[in-house]
Amino acid sequence: MSVDLSLYQNNLHQPAGTFKRILWYYTNILLYKSALFPIYGFKIFILKLFGATVGNNVIIKPSVNIKYPWNLHIGHNVWIGENVWIDNLVAVKIGNNVCLSQGAVLMNGSHNYKKKHFDLLIAPIVIEDGVWICAKSIIYGGATIEENAILLSGSVTSKKLEKNGIYQGNPAVKIRERQFD
Repeated sequence: MSVDLSLYQNNLHQPAGTFKRILWYYTNILLYKSALFPIYGFKIFILKLFGATVGNNVIIKPSVNIKYPWNLHIGHNVWIGENVWIDNLVAVKIGNNVCLSQGAVLMNGSHNYKKKHFDLLIAPIVIEDGVWICAKSIIYGGATIEENAILLSGSVTSKKLEKNGIYQGNPAVKIRERQFD
């Protein structure tokens, strides 16, 4: 048996109407993925127009890629760094006081490599309050990052990371507890 991508079906996943997806595609390219548009307030306004829930004092740096804003919930005092990719085929919930550092990837869609049809697999991502996702880290669907946890640079997870834990590696493992002064 071999994979046969000609048999792939994505009919069950309908993220929005065609017009809305196309309109967002070009808006995302012009305002978010571009390094030429650093105006945070306007970016927040546009995200809300497309159905995102966005709290106060949110900073979205240049060159950020957001797949579907209508599947995005962002709390208050959130920083989203340069080159962050939020590939949210389904819900991504980002709590309050969260930092997504440069190049972090939140990806809640993948494929079932055990199936000939390469079926789509989707699961939500939850990032609770006070979390820091360090540069170049990857979070896959099904992950919950509990309050004040840290995922260190270049680390990867698809699991639950416990409250106040500091995690590193691929797959990420807890290396110590986060301490506050």
